[in-house]
Amino acid sequence: MALATASEDSPRWQYLDQIRKTKGPFNQDSDVSEESLATLANAKILVIGAGGLGCEILKNLALSGFRDIHVIDMDTIDISNLNRQFLFRKSDVGKYKAEVAAAFVEQRVEGVKITPHNCRIQEFDEDFYMQFQIVVCGLDSIEARRWINATLVNMVDMDNQDSLKPLIDGGTEGFKGQTRVVFPTLTACIECQLDLYAPRAAVPLCTLATIPRQPEHCIEWAHIIAWEQEKPYPSLDKDDPEHITWLYQKALARAQEFGITGVTYSLTQGVVKNIIPAIASTNAIIAASCCNEALKIATAAAPSLGFEENYMMYTGDEAIYTHVFKNEKKGDCPVCGDVAKPLHVDPNWTLKELLDSFAVKADLQLKNPSIRAEDKTLYMPFPPSIEEQTRPNLDKKLKDGLGLETNHEVVVTDPAFPTLTFRFFLQFS
Repeated sequence: MALATASEDSPRWQYLDQIRKTKGPFNQDSDVSEESLATLANAKILVIGAGGLGCEILKNLALSGFRDIHVIDMDTIDISNLNRQFLFRKSDVGKYKAEVAAAFVEQRVEGVKITPHNCRIQEFDEDFYMQFQIVVCGLDSIEARRWINATLVNMVDMDNQDSLKPLIDGGTEGFKGQTRVVFPTLTACIECQLDLYAPRAAVPLCTLATIPRQPEHCIEWAHIIAWEQEKPYPSLDKDDPEHITWLYQKALARAQEFGITGVTYSLTQGVVKNIIPAIASTNAIIAASCCNEALKIATAAAPSLGFEENYMMYTGDEAIYTHVFKNEKKGDCPVCGDVAKPLHVDPNWTLKELLDSFAVKADLQLKNPSIRAEDKTLYMPFPPSIEEQTRPNLDKKLKDGLGLETNHEVVVTDPAFPTLTFRFFLQFS
């Protein structure tokens, strides 16, 4: 499909060209030639997520002059989505979100081409992501954010300017939201800012495998351990009722075994999908902010977030308030940093207690970690043969049982983030 400049089209784009052609305090050095104006229409942009935020983002980008858009979303439309995901109708329930959203926007905005991908972001390699000029995320998953962040950082080649892909990330939770811009390797990445997120209400693997105390523990056990051991289906589809039912039944049986009540189908679905409240007006505000940043980066019409002030926080629960600040790049970030990080621990902790702490630390949020010290594997949950060999270490104390000392370096990994390696040097309190 040949992409035209905005000025070659109908009066729809006249207001946009007027903004871009008018000199102002922020764009004195901008190129407003026809060739420069064409860069917006010819830019290829990727949207990750076609839910509450994604629907707004796709609509805004198309109406802002972006013509070549790709969208990734593996989910199908549920009846509960219709109150806020305005590109969908009741007749669309059960269809793929990416396909329906793409077709709807294409029909309403003439000249835009949106390519849907009904899959997980992890199914694409770096060559796929290299084709885009900007990546915009409208995700409700911290794990997916961390994966795409690490991928874009790893792609950067200092000898190839085109390998640097700006990442615009939006997120909402109830009446609160945020927009941030990441220039990989140059500014603070998402992993640098992970402690801004409250850790997900979850329990680490070691506790799940021994003595659960809450219904959520039983659900996470079914989700992480039972599914991996029994593999009832080739892969887990969190939107498939059969898969959720299997997890619910396994969690219910485990709850009954330990005398725990409260495991329901809806709770199982909420825990597995990490469902958080969504409000349409908050989505609209944050999506508008994300697309505004995309337009500024693509056109240089105004300074974008990113190098100085890189994080916009919106609060709408008590008033309509936004605050913009700079989040600093961290030298000990496991993605964009290059030094080990101090880890303050009690020498009398057992290895199990140390691994448990990784789940609730805001800057880690790991649920299935492996840990090594020098050339020795202290604990690895998979495969079962190694887990069995290293299991006795879980009850040993860090100093007296395992022989670890202050400044001893340990390496922690988690299968959810295969490209991340967390390096720590122990600081005994």
